[in-house]
Amino acid sequence: MSKKLKITDCAGEEKGEYAIPPECMELEKGAQAVHDVVVAFLAGNRAGTASTKTKAEVRGGKAKPFRQKGLGRARAGAKSSPIWTGGGVAFGPKPRSYGKHVNKKVRTLALKRAFSERLEQNSVRILDQLKLDDHKTKTFISILKKLGVEGKTLVVVDDYDENLLKASGNVASVMLIKAASVNVYQLLHHTNVLFTKEAMDRFVGRLK
Repeated sequence: MSKKLKITDCAGEEKGEYAIPPECMELEKGAQAVHDVVVAFLAGNRAGTASTKTKAEVRGGKAKPFRQKGLGRARAGAKSSPIWTGGGVAFGPKPRSYGKHVNKKVRTLALKRAFSERLEQNSVRILDQLKLDDHKTKTFISILKKLGVEGKTLVVVDDYDENLLKASGNVASVMLIKAASVNVYQLLHHTNVLFTKEAMDRFVGRLK
């Protein structure tokens, strides 16, 4: 069964309804898919630039630090050994990629599940359009207040508008994103999800 959402303007006045197709919603399965996709997303964001030098890369340490016999000490061949202060690191980190591969079907299922949960929580709003006459932050904030939107908000548009980009850029609790780029983590991370009608059309197309 499809779910219907109200379409409003920036003042909160109702302009119609939007029916979410039943094939775009999924609540019976997909919890594991959501977990896998979020883990892969966070892993992919890791820089993976940690690096240490091995015994072979440490500068110096070519000469034997002291003679082999007669001192009552354990023999040592180089100061670059990991057991010496300033020596190399044994099995230390090296630059690497933490990226994980997730199949397309799993990603789509996870997106459906995350979106469906937001629908069940009544966290999704649809605007007929979202265009600003200027790029002032207070203009954008006033729209959010009229809509009664508070807290972390994901604003989803079909394409970026210069005024909207500038106006929302200074609002720490708001993230502006294209419908073609919305991912599972962003849907779960934000308390409110605000779509334009065009963006919802594009997003629904990704779920089919």
